[in-house]
Amino acid sequence: MYFIISTNQIHTLKMRWNLKSKPDKQLVQQLQNQLQVSEIIAELLISRGIETFEQARLFFRPTLADLHDPYLMKDMDKAVERIEKAIDSGENIMIFGDYDVDGTTAVSLVASYLKTIYPNVTTYIPDRYLEGYGVSFQGIDYADDNSIGLIIALDCGIKSINHVAYAKEKNIDFIICDHHRPGDELPQAVAVLDPKRTDCTYPYDELCGCGIGFKLIQALGKNRAETTQDLLPYLDLVATAIAADIVPMTGENRILAKFGLEVINSNPRPGIKALIHQVKKEALSITDVVFIIAPRINAAGRIKHGNYAVELLSEFDFEQAIDFAREIELYNSERKDLDKHITIEALNQIIDNDEKEKFSTVVYQENWHKGVIGIVASRLIETYYRPTLVFTKSGEKLAASARSVQGFDVYNALEACSEHLEQFGGHMYAAGMTLQEENYEKFKKAFENQVKNSILEEQREPQISVDMELNFADIDDRTIRVLKQFEPFGPLNMTPVFISNNVYDTGYGKPMGSKEEHLKLFLKQNNSEGFPAIGFGLGEKYNLITNRNSVEIVYSISENEWNGKTSLQLNLKDLRQNKF
Repeated sequence: MYFIISTNQIHTLKMRWNLKSKPDKQLVQQLQNQLQVSEIIAELLISRGIETFEQARLFFRPTLADLHDPYLMKDMDKAVERIEKAIDSGENIMIFGDYDVDGTTAVSLVASYLKTIYPNVTTYIPDRYLEGYGVSFQGIDYADDNSIGLIIALDCGIKSINHVAYAKEKNIDFIICDHHRPGDELPQAVAVLDPKRTDCTYPYDELCGCGIGFKLIQALGKNRAETTQDLLPYLDLVATAIAADIVPMTGENRILAKFGLEVINSNPRPGIKALIHQVKKEALSITDVVFIIAPRINAAGRIKHGNYAVELLSEFDFEQAIDFAREIELYNSERKDLDKHITIEALNQIIDNDEKEKFSTVVYQENWHKGVIGIVASRLIETYYRPTLVFTKSGEKLAASARSVQGFDVYNALEACSEHLEQFGGHMYAAGMTLQEENYEKFKKAFENQVKNSILEEQREPQISVDMELNFADIDDRTIRVLKQFEPFGPLNMTPVFISNNVYDTGYGKPMGSKEEHLKLFLKQNNSEGFPAIGFGLGEKYNLITNRNSVEIVYSISENEWNGKTSLQLNLKDLRQNKF
């Protein structure tokens, strides 16, 4: 359930429940027999595209040996050759990266690896406010001033045609490691590593920026007779980036995230250990990485400078890392305050401008903090579910972060309005852009028209994708044990969601929270075993479950840790009156 606390109320959006079609019975039976699993598990696997024993083996029991040869990536041989040349000739190398989690982890990963074999390596993170996103002319000038002959750009650079040309004039070579969509023309770099290149036949094109960085050090390691196992200590960074960048949890991402989580939970680098040392959990999940580790790494670049994150992630003295983490915690607290304050201002602007019924949200205030406008855009979608852009003043121009709704490609929408933009880049669901202030109103009108003419009706309200109907009687230890092996969860492998009907509260249900915005229940179905349930943002539906009224629920199953004890819990997504 989507909600946000505004100045006046908790606004709740109606959710559409979409129950997936049941897969072919014969295919389900065949997979059941091959794997010796229940019908429930077989159906869940097939809905994730897993239809054979080998696909299931790779899903449940991936190994590092299942990672692809990095040299399958277009230009990887050129990248390695140029780095080896720099090492042999004693050149200075600069590792350049974006200021978000993906960029700072990628810079930390590649720089810390190279420093194990070569000393002349420095890092550079652009200033969000003075330089903006991506490769900057200031960064290239810094490289020139410091006699740097090679720049390795991570999580950015795929559209930096003019920057790479500028660097070439100064006899500085570029290697670009990016995962964003290329334009019609590629920069004239020594090597451009991006699986989304149309001429790249690498088997997996959903790696994040840090993932591309890992493939680079994997290739460099291969030259030195190192195995992927030797690179295991770097996977805590890769898993963090995968979680934060919300890339599909399939293929190589799933393998890297799974082994990276094991590193985070067993022997993380001091910087990550410092961020989580007060968390009293036996094992962190990908969700914990998203909500505990990633925001703190991001806070450095949002509030102060991304260098603070790189210093933390590259620090190998734990006591020093604790000091860095303490400072970053202060930035994170400041980020939360700004986020809340700006969100309320933006919501009021929508109301004041009478824009509640539009197809898109585009808001602007020149003093809004550039570091949190992406978060604010996501918050606004929780109230007005539609493609959203939040603008602020950035130097002489306006800069914005865009966030989208399920199924709507905001990048394509921006491309259709690009005549009004200075530059833009990003993904289907998140993008950034700049424009001249005099073009703001023209762009706002063009973007609204583009969204209005292209968005589908079903994309205009939040949807819950439901895997299957489930009876409480089928929730047993074996099913839970196998469901846990579906982790780590993420896009294209989301936490399984179930629907159950004829469910009632046993009388222990009550609203929770300072505004009674949440629900705590104990649910039963017929004569089955009962389960505790928690429904965040569902407090206003308390009246539906009073007096043992029968309801339908949509939920996921999790394990709740409390006081050292672990128990089963249903996480409610929504509930409604029973149809029958």
